[in-house]
Amino acid sequence: MKRHVPEPFLRALSLVRTRVTDWNAYPFSIAAIRSLEQLEPLPLHPKVTFLVGDNGSGKSTLIEAIAVLAGLNPEGGTRNFSFSTRRSESELHRCARLVRGARRERTGFFLRAESFFNVATEIQRLDVVDAYGGRDLHEQSHGEAFVALLKHRFGPNGLYVLDEPEAALSPSKQLVLLARMHDLVSRGGSQFVVATHSPIVMAYPDAQIYLLSSEGIAPVRYEETEHYQLTRDFLLHRERYLERLCD
Repeated sequence: MKRHVPEPFLRALSLVRTRVTDWNAYPFSIAAIRSLEQLEPLPLHPKVTFLVGDNGSGKSTLIEAIAVLAGLNPEGGTRNFSFSTRRSESELHRCARLVRGARRERTGFFLRAESFFNVATEIQRLDVVDAYGGRDLHEQSHGEAFVALLKHRFGPNGLYVLDEPEAALSPSKQLVLLARMHDLVSRGGSQFVVATHSPIVMAYPDAQIYLLSSEGIAPVRYEETEHYQLTRDFLLHRERYLERLCD
């Protein structure tokens, strides 16, 4: 029997073209971001949407805009976090809008690997460590703190926007992330939007994967991603790769 998929919190992202003042300025100078001009609203999967692509392709820029438009703190955290170590968000969120579903999320979190230290400091300052497992995140390794966040702070009916969550996670802990995502999606009615380089993380079944490149934004099958193909080929033929690289 096919499992019922709840109404998504976020249905799509669209660009408000009239708000863009300079298509040649950052972030609209990025090909994938600029391509939103030609696209219909970019559909977001009711369960999991992945944004993949090379460095500089616009993944983090796009996912940051989605998080800010969803009301989450640009540097990471929840709607209740308003700290800013250094304002660096792009103008994309001012020129875009989210198409929302009828259902509203009970909770949400924006995880940015690059600024998670600052989020942990804010958690300590606000004295809300109990909500994150009761142990100061600064007293744990980067990966342990990520896992504590997943286990203790992420809950049912949540909207979770993740920017390169694999950055601090070993391969085995990336599997923990997949299992937690599945639990929150299939039994908890949550929705994830994730920017990632990890072929392990993006292997989540029944997800929408978008490839951001110099050609724009396009759907791609998991097995067609460079991340999968290159990793698989390297593991099968590592001697050949190492001979070339180390020649």
